[in-house]
Amino acid sequence: MKGYESFFKDKKITVMGLGLLGRGVGDAEFLSECGALLTVTDKKSEADLVESVRRLKTYSNITFHLGEHRTEDFTNCDMVIKAAGVPLDSSEIAAARAAGVPVYMSTALFAKYASDAGAKIVGVTGTRGKSTVSHMIFHSLQKVGKRVHLGGNIRGQSTLALLPEVEKGDTCVLELDSWQLQGFGDLRISPNISIFSNLMPDHMNYYGGDMEKYFLDKANIFRFQKQGDVLIIGSSIADRIRGTMPPLDPIIPDSIPRVWKLRIPGEHNRENASLAKAALEALELSDDEIQAGLESFEPVEGRLQFVREINGMKIFNDNNSTTPEATIAALRALGENVTLIIGGSEKNLSLEELVSEIKKNASHVILLMHPNYKGSERLAEALKRAAVPYMERKSLEDAVRESVKLGKGETILFSPAFASFGMFKNEYDRNDQFMEIVRTMEAAA
Repeated sequence: MKGYESFFKDKKITVMGLGLLGRGVGDAEFLSECGALLTVTDKKSEADLVESVRRLKTYSNITFHLGEHRTEDFTNCDMVIKAAGVPLDSSEIAAARAAGVPVYMSTALFAKYASDAGAKIVGVTGTRGKSTVSHMIFHSLQKVGKRVHLGGNIRGQSTLALLPEVEKGDTCVLELDSWQLQGFGDLRISPNISIFSNLMPDHMNYYGGDMEKYFLDKANIFRFQKQGDVLIIGSSIADRIRGTMPPLDPIIPDSIPRVWKLRIPGEHNRENASLAKAALEALELSDDEIQAGLESFEPVEGRLQFVREINGMKIFNDNNSTTPEATIAALRALGENVTLIIGGSEKNLSLEELVSEIKKNASHVILLMHPNYKGSERLAEALKRAAVPYMERKSLEDAVRESVKLGKGETILFSPAFASFGMFKNEYDRNDQFMEIVRTMEAAA
């Protein structure tokens, strides 16, 4: 029996947060198959979680407590596995810890047991760029025939469920958000190769406006590294990281050679490629192998992804830009004369620089409006103050169709700059709706 199997077998485990994205379901399936006795609890109702629950109903060792959390589920068990985004002040987690019940996170448990199996762990974090850097590394390793696994903040993928596939000598590339890195802090572990791209305001609703708390969660990516590990950082965050006295001297990579031609636009993506290059060098790929990997890399869906051309207008999906800084980077990458579709729910982030960039590079602005979209309302006020004209649309389909009418040969960019909740179930639902609208739209629209 493998170490992870004996760790979970016959244990009473409370899984906090089933969710809609598939990762929680995959975790529960994996734990059940390891022989754990599960209680799955989520504040969402069974009706809200119908698809997730349906997948798990076949397991006789799973009990569901939905629509609420019961304190006894957290104090009368062998361990709690909490989902990303559980509030910092969760009374249930506090109760578990007060009762001496260990609290884990699934991606950190994966990293521990994959490392125990002899795999090398590569972790990537940062406010922007972590998805692209992770996928660049994964793609480049695959291209040269290495055994590599991609996990962490990956849509629909339970990272924990990858454990049976991991063998000695494999590489595991993990995209890690600040929430997942809380679990690394709890286990006092960090990846063998850690990449920290940048730090900008985000998730301030969760962190109560405290950037230091946000940074400290992310800092777990390097805090427990050991001699022989590697720390790679973006230049913009160098002073902040050095100020924490990390266990290793960080590497700030040089820019990739100008003769290297990437398939993804923007200077920010060349910076992402430089971080990926440094990690691939640490993994002992040659310059030729790294160049071939990075030059053949296609954009990740929802990250400045070219979708199609309609009536001479190139349409880009930048759905995963959920902060003003991310949308700014997209506008700068595509240049002038952009028809911009933007808007969403509030994250309480500064809009001043975004409005300035919109004024410079957007020829038309279409603002998504919804009763819950306080972010859109605040952006509308900021655009008015800056004398930037815009139009409002109450559905994504109307916004896309209007952009095609307005474009007249220009670039169309969907880059929300805000969260999705209200008009959509989540950002993945927003992405899928946009892709479906664009792919099925007639060229004569």
